Amino acid sequence: MVEDGEFRVGMEFSSREAVIKAVKEVSLISRRYCWVIRRYNGSHTCTRATISQDHSKLDSITIAEAIKPLVEADPSLKVKSVIAEVESKFNYTEPSAVVHFETMPTYQGDELVGDIRVLHRVFWSYYPCIRAFRHCKPIVQVDGTHLYGKYKGCLLVAVSQDGNNNIVPIAFAIVEGETSDAWHFFLSNLRQHVVTRDSVGLISDRHESINAAVERSNGAWSPPRAFHMFCIRHIESNFLRKFKAPYLQKLVVNIGYSRTVREYEYALAFDGGYRWGHMTTNLMECINSVLKDARNLPITALVKATFYRLNELFTRKRAEAESRINAGHVFSDIVTSKLHANQIASGNIQVDRIPCRHVFACCANQRLDWQLYVHDVYKMDQVRRVYRARFRPLGNPATWPAYNGPRFIPNPYLRRVMKGRPRMTRFLNEMDTRMLRRPR
Repeated sequence: MVEDGEFRVGMEFSSREAVIKAVKEVSLISRRYCWVIRRYNGSHTCTRATISQDHSKLDSITIAEAIKPLVEADPSLKVKSVIAEVESKFNYTEPSAVVHFETMPTYQGDELVGDIRVLHRVFWSYYPCIRAFRHCKPIVQVDGTHLYGKYKGCLLVAVSQDGNNNIVPIAFAIVEGETSDAWHFFLSNLRQHVVTRDSVGLISDRHESINAAVERSNGAWSPPRAFHMFCIRHIESNFLRKFKAPYLQKLVVNIGYSRTVREYEYALAFDGGYRWGHMTTNLMECINSVLKDARNLPITALVKATFYRLNELFTRKRAEAESRINAGHVFSDIVTSKLHANQIASGNIQVDRIPCRHVFACCANQRLDWQLYVHDVYKMDQVRRVYRARFRPLGNPATWPAYNGPRFIPNPYLRRVMKGRPRMTRFLNEMDTRMLRRPR
């Protein structure tokens, strides 16, 4: 079976029995090391003992048939018993999130307390977000933002973008600060659990901790597996601070936005197309503004806020994609809208993977289909796949599996000593032009 549960022409199976279990009436042909369906008659019914982990087969009808005898025998059957029955019968556990945390020991005087640990760092990514990134642009933007609650710390976030220019958050972490070790913890887990594909563009500011974490990644975030690039706005700010030349500031930005080889030879800033047209970390800034009010919350409430807001985002974007597909659209708004026509006319196919006017002209001259030269990420079917996976409801905590691990406590050294909302301690720089106009 394939990932989405549908058959395809040319699909190969490891054994004859695997085909028979998957479909009712088939005509098989034996090839070397595999069996191939030659003719398929009728609809198939999955009867495998193990349900695939994308749970496309484990619907309400299948579950109802499995638990019907149990409910008839005991109408007061608890939900946790139903979950246990499904897991044991189908050998299936629905993945809901990837969580990795680091702790520190707790001491009472000079004695080690074994059943209590200090929560040091925690990384989490929801399963729908992990699935979503497989169908997004191969671009990742990362940034950190301070927490404003009772305890100090930073929230690290990684986002990507779908083919319709929608921001897709893919991973989070709460750390003690933007240190080299903290960024190494975040980027390592991000690479291991979420960003598993290669030739990915990583965009960040020029924070030394991020640079150090990339260098410590043993090639995981270095070419050819990944290409670390900087936000052009931060480069502009650093340039202005270093050389004090406002009349050259705009030229620096223009150099960064050079897209073609001819412009590269003139400006020496050609990036090979790994940016996908993203020159700044604006996607991250948008997410930071969305989570701004959540930064005052305790950790548990903050994690819940990311869960529910992402659930609402995926539900809404899934409906929008379905509506557009049902209306007969093949490509996203970015490709077909009149607003984007000017960008297509002046763009370059190597940067955005959207045909420029020269490609349109060549296709018209040679009677070729220009749609073949649009990257798959801009197709509505691919956009729909971004939001296909659904968030598993948290449910009643009484139904959750029992936790037998150590008790976690916050780091007492990170507790704020002053009462009330923390004062702004961030130094304004050249990027804060609007705030600099205000009185202090």
